[in-house]
Order: sequence, then structure tokens, then C-alpha cells
Amino acid sequence: MSVFISRSAEETKKVAAGFALTLQAGSVLALVGDLGSGKTCFVQGLAKGLAVPDTIPVSSPTFVLIHEYPGGKLPLFHFDFYRLEKAEEAQALSLEDYWEGNGVCVIEWADRFPKLFPEKTKWVHFKFLGENEREIRC
Repeated sequence: MSVFISRSAEETKKVAAGFALTLQAGSVLALVGDLGSGKTCFVQGLAKGLAVPDTIPVSSPTFVLIHEYPGGKLPLFHFDFYRLEKAEEAQALSLEDYWEGNGVCVIEWADRFPKLFPEKTKWVHFKFLGENEREIRC
């Protein structure tokens, strides 16, 4: 496991862009951390590292549950479990179809339903260290 200390949103995006180079089709990333700890910023960096076109805005899918970002080296599927109350709601998204597909899946608030994830899942933890510092463990 690697540990990074980020002192800005740009540093978080750079860490994620580098991490994206290690990913392949079928990769599943489970993001864990408090509100505002850098999860969505990390996904923006993943999109950059996967060469998702800059014309496609990357934002949290809190209200729609999933955003799909095509056009890069691999499709990026971005889920958000924040508003889900039951595991059944997550399962209704046909997660296995995404996880076994041709893209990279990244799930914010993954710790809400940890038993749903396949064994191959890479867990990424975010922790506040100070006003402008975050620890990222991946």
C-alpha cells in the first residue's frame, strides 16, 4: 500500500492520474473518506490519467448514482453510494455488469456496503490531516 500526502486539489489529481496508469479494464476502486476529503477530486485525476476528454466535466454523481465517462483509454464508471440506504439499492445498479466490463469502476462511499465488492477491489482511503492536507492510502 502506498501513502501520499496531498497539500492541494492539484496534488490529489496528480496522484490519481499516476495511479490511473496502473489500472486496466475490470479494475474496481472503492473510495473511503469523510465528506470533503478528496474523493471526487481523486476521480477527476483518474479521468485525466485515463485520458477522458477535457470537454467532459467530472463531478460527483451523488444525485444520479452513476456517471459514465467514455472517450479515454478506458471507460470510467463513477458511482456514489452516499444517498443509498440499503445494499439492495446498490445491487439494483447491476454492479457486476460494470465490474466485469471493459472499463474502470470507481465508487465513492464504498464503505457503506463493503460486502458487495469483488475480491479484486482496490480500496483507497482518504484522511484529513489539516486544513489543506490529506492522506491518501492506495
